[in-house]
Amino acid sequence: MTNDSKIIVEEKNTGPISEWLTKNGFENIPLENDHLGVEVIKIIPTNLLATVEALKIEGFNYLQCQGGYDEGPGLNIVCFYNLIEMSEFKKDISPREVRLKVFLNRDGDMTVPSLYSLFRGADWQERETFDMYGVNFKGHPHPKRLLMPEDWKGWPLRKDYVQPDFYEMQDAY
Repeated sequence: MTNDSKIIVEEKNTGPISEWLTKNGFENIPLENDHLGVEVIKIIPTNLLATVEALKIEGFNYLQCQGGYDEGPGLNIVCFYNLIEMSEFKKDISPREVRLKVFLNRDGDMTVPSLYSLFRGADWQERETFDMYGVNFKGHPHPKRLLMPEDWKGWPLRKDYVQPDFYEMQDAY
């Protein structure tokens, strides 16, 4: 290898929504668009609620989906938010969409603000993300397990989860 070798880094151009956020003082990092060409933006947890509130005022008034995924053992847990502008739909014109991602260190603070105050539909979606990945949603009105028994230990969809050998059901009476 010679000293003439260069590392090529592909830069991501900011999309229109990321540019709008930056222009209005909202910190964000543009990521590569998804497979459908929808803009994907990284948001830090402390800025999530204010950013989503601004996007809602800007017209992204429908939380299509909130969820989580695990990047792998020792890596981040990611919360994602798919927002859509639900205005008048026109034939052959897709509505504006944006995907927001919050990256959480699995060994650090796993807390993000709840979007329940902006979108009531976030209720069960956030509870499922808590139940499966251990993400805490600050300000959620009912932060309880949704799918697993309340006394379940661990977060079943984390890639480093070890399934218990035995689980004793509690007496329902």
